[in-house]
Amino acid sequence: MSGHSKWSTIKHKKAAADSKRGKIFTRLIKEITIAARSGGDPDSNARLRTAIAAAKAVSMPAENIKRATLRGTGELEGGEIDEITFEGYTPGGAAIMVEVATDNRNRTVSEIRHMFSKNGGNLGEVGSVAWMFDRRSQILVGAAAIAEDDLMELVLEAGAEDVRVDGESFEVLSPMESHTAVLDALEKAGIATESSQIAMIPKNTIELAGKDASATMKMMDLLEDHDDVQNVYSNFDIDDAEMERLNS
Repeated sequence: MSGHSKWSTIKHKKAAADSKRGKIFTRLIKEITIAARSGGDPDSNARLRTAIAAAKAVSMPAENIKRATLRGTGELEGGEIDEITFEGYTPGGAAIMVEVATDNRNRTVSEIRHMFSKNGGNLGEVGSVAWMFDRRSQILVGAAAIAEDDLMELVLEAGAEDVRVDGESFEVLSPMESHTAVLDALEKAGIATESSQIAMIPKNTIELAGKDASATMKMMDLLEDHDDVQNVYSNFDIDDAEMERLNS
């Protein structure tokens, strides 16, 4: 059974706030563009389909989605985006992976390195922490949308492996190859999803508290706010009382 990182819940809440100020549009446009490199038909390109669904969920105009797709397939200029993954540790020693998408590789590498060193993190070599995570389908469903037992029966039949309670949501975890089938099953059942992605899920977690927890949360927020950062994954966990203290 994989570990569950507190960051999963925090990121979802933060994404809702980001969408209100439009920042998430930039990330989604980059993701659509990158995904479309493997083909512009979402029916045969699961990554593109997921990106388009996420864009529609935050009311991105259809024309924006179309242009991003065409840039990815090469039918429009502007699809030159590099994907880079940084691996390392947060203050307190939790593993962290940062996925970026940039049109200026040198600038972004310099800025991310600076953010690690300035905020008590440590960058590692490629592969230094990736082994601590599994790449899996992660779908969030509102807890009010369906009973847990009914959701479990529905998604397990479609190929999911686990359902967990994640605050006010259910977290559905599946192998990557089952991502589309599970989404289809939820859609056919009329169950709305809050988010869906192929994510890096930690195999185990590390408990942080006090200064380490505070410094880690600061570093995570700074990384998430960087314009070129697409995703930040970590295996830290912070207990609820400590989290309330940090948020106060």
